[in-house]
Amino acid sequence: MLGHAFERYRAIEGITTTDLANELGCSLEALHWLSLCRRPVGASFARQTIAVAQRFAVNERVLVRVLRHVEVIDALTSDDEGEAVTGARRIQIAARDRIRDDEDTP
Repeated sequence: MLGHAFERYRAIEGITTTDLANELGCSLEALHWLSLCRRPVGASFARQTIAVAQRFAVNERVLVRVLRHVEVIDALTSDDEGEAVTGARRIQIAARDRIRDDEDTP
């Protein structure tokens, strides 16, 4: 749901719901209704995003930026199985990556 993506974005950016509504160029009421929509995914991401943006009269470029930002952050903070990576786990992954780099060096 878009609501989940919006909550993630707000947490990442440290902004309020009102700030997000202002970014998208819509009212709080429109943002609440927008949050109930399914999140655009797959090959038809652009078409789905445009349709949602037009339906709720929000800035489609900002909507795309918000959704892609959340996707990137989620991808960077998850491990190979798609689970969230904790601070300690990140250190282990970084250490393991460093060992691989050293092994490749003659």
